[in-house]
Amino acid sequence: MITGREKEQKKLRELYESGRAVFVAVYGRIRVGKTVLIDEVFHNKITFRHAGLPPVGTESGNAPKISPMKEQLRQFHRSLMLQGMEAGDPPESWLDAFYLLERFLMERDDTKGRLLVFIDEIQWMDTPKSGFMRGLEAFWNSWACCRHNAMLVVCGSSPSWIMDKLVDNHGGLYGRLTCAIELPPFNLHECEQFFLAKGVLLSRYDIMQTYMISGGIPYYLNCFENSLSVSQNIQALFFDKDALLRNEFDRLFSSLFTNPEVMKSIVVAMNSEKRGLTRRELLEKTGITDSGAFSKQLKELESGLFIIKYDSYGNGKRNSFYKASDPFCIFYLRFVSDTFSRTKKECQVRQVLRRSRVGMGWLLKTCVLIIFVR
Repeated sequence: MITGREKEQKKLRELYESGRAVFVAVYGRIRVGKTVLIDEVFHNKITFRHAGLPPVGTESGNAPKISPMKEQLRQFHRSLMLQGMEAGDPPESWLDAFYLLERFLMERDDTKGRLLVFIDEIQWMDTPKSGFMRGLEAFWNSWACCRHNAMLVVCGSSPSWIMDKLVDNHGGLYGRLTCAIELPPFNLHECEQFFLAKGVLLSRYDIMQTYMISGGIPYYLNCFENSLSVSQNIQALFFDKDALLRNEFDRLFSSLFTNPEVMKSIVVAMNSEKRGLTRRELLEKTGITDSGAFSKQLKELESGLFIIKYDSYGNGKRNSFYKASDPFCIFYLRFVSDTFSRTKKECQVRQVLRRSRVGMGWLLKTCVLIIFVR
């Protein structure tokens, strides 16, 4: 059972029961619960599932380096064999890989039930010069779209990839997507429902504080323990030895981007100024070269909800500001990052919590009443 997501669950079930070929893309920030949603809605109904490998180094010890494309193809082939396909040589291209998938599905096609294919973290499979999109286009256009019982569900933690390659595709997949579902973080009401379902008893004031740290991301909310207060949970999750979320900031960017250090440097630079930074200030602070690649990096961070872009009064669009917007990243960089000593950071957390209880108590209580009431 999952909390909330009623609208998304209803839409996915309607598409499953539609009796026609369906191509669905579900996208949103990493850790927001996309995979959990698909698993719960289509429990025991998935014919084939696969998850792309994250963009990390493919070298292991003294073994020869394997190209990212070949590694992704091998993993795809392993998924096919683990789910019932006869052993054989791994495919050499994505056209061959999707041909194997077609054969796999045809062997299980009884024309009565759905042939549901679920591909998770699809953007990781689209490595440079791999021809992945060509293989996907061929699979859908020449085979899946002609079968009324075929359903392809893809998930991606890179909204910019989903938008560019699927929603706004101008090639072979133009107009082919049946539905695109953006999965947002929980709002305060859903956070309350989540904690109640998990058996974590928190006041609405405490839920507001956890929201300011987690940003409503279910994965982070699930880390809170009922036996601990909010302050104790923060201590256990971020500051204790082997704390679960101590290195989450680094893991987050390493699993999302092929150039995590550059992306982290951009977010860190933005977070140094409360008002944010203009493009020129950002380039000066990070030392990154002004180019189309930099514009793409900003777009990826913006689509991933890590940053926001806004225009200040009296300034043109050329002087737009970019500002860090992800609550978890802001909290991490302010209190957990190695910029400050551990003792100082812990004191700052306690001071913020104490000040919020005293100085802004009346304001937060008013906000809680307004936001939680439906």
